[in-house]
Amino acid sequence: MSVVRRPPVVRPGDRVRFDGAVHTVVGISGMLVRLADGLGQSSAMHLPTLMTAPGFEVVGSGPGRLLPPGLLDGLEAGLAEKALWWHRHLTEVLTGLAPDAPPGTVPRPEYNPASSSLADREAAKAAELSAELGHPVSRHTVRRRRQRYQKRGVPGMVDGHHPPRRPPRGQVDPRVVDELRKLMDQAADGSTRTVSYYFTRVGRAVKKLDGPPVTMPSRATFYRLFNRLEAGRHTTGSARTRRSLASQPDGAFDQVTVCRPGELMEIDSTPFDVLVRLDNGVVDRCELVGMVDVATRSITAAVLRPTTKSVDAALLLARSVTPAPMRPGWPEVLRMEHSALPYQRLLSVDERLRHAAAVPLIIPEAIVVDGGKAFLSRNFRAA
Repeated sequence: MSVVRRPPVVRPGDRVRFDGAVHTVVGISGMLVRLADGLGQSSAMHLPTLMTAPGFEVVGSGPGRLLPPGLLDGLEAGLAEKALWWHRHLTEVLTGLAPDAPPGTVPRPEYNPASSSLADREAAKAAELSAELGHPVSRHTVRRRRQRYQKRGVPGMVDGHHPPRRPPRGQVDPRVVDELRKLMDQAADGSTRTVSYYFTRVGRAVKKLDGPPVTMPSRATFYRLFNRLEAGRHTTGSARTRRSLASQPDGAFDQVTVCRPGELMEIDSTPFDVLVRLDNGVVDRCELVGMVDVATRSITAAVLRPTTKSVDAALLLARSVTPAPMRPGWPEVLRMEHSALPYQRLLSVDERLRHAAAVPLIIPEAIVVDGGKAFLSRNFRAA
């Protein structure tokens, strides 16, 4: 079974190779990437075209990127420093440059990905570390560390012999913690309460539990437990901030890189700040629902309705995967046969394209929607 790998992420300052030449990414605007070669000549191309070019690879990064805050919190100082020390050396092995290298730095010859293989760079790093530490560091050690670094990142560089962290609940009965977390989750849409209120509510709740009797912690211990579990949730703070945090997605925000049409498509609706006259004569507002292909920035379908319903969302899918027919009065230049698309090859696949307009025909592989009822309905999932 083939393994689907996430494509590399291209950022300003990265050095990329394609068509046998190395370029530097000097800027990204939407899906347009601006490049500069070794002679300073600039060019621009679309990101999907760049990432599908023959021999494309990211050969080095630009200025060092900051690690996520709190990544190594809770570790002893020596363990954290050692993990960051390996992070610096392994970044040089993989990209040719250390993460703190200033802009314009040229990789050292033994670490240049353009002229040395990964095995050679590992051997060079092993020799360098042996001289720096004063004891032998084998190529196998560097390779094992490099593989773990690519799989787990900086946390993977932490040695496994350090003592485990103390659980947030400490010595408090787990049933007390469970009841407190339930009340905190229910507080997302409720009124703001004090810690004393939660102490009283949890004490009453645990008395009703089946099984062995639950020993409530002291008030001071409960307050410390509450502070650890409440961090970042604003349970006793602003109600508006608490509701906003509860509505955030569970995963972290990240950049999405797509390479081909249909790999990722988005559906969203937006209200029009104008009044329109509907078919029944009623004056009302309307919403525009559209499907956008992220790779090509193409709007494959759009529906204008007073209120978006599940059938309208399903209609977007149908319009995206079927040819759009020419309408009466449209000029001939809008026919698909006059577009830049490979018309003859497409016509041999689907005869319906003979009378189709030059509208992109993209079959979605993955669709991103918001929490609207129309997009989460049974009709839309069935479509």
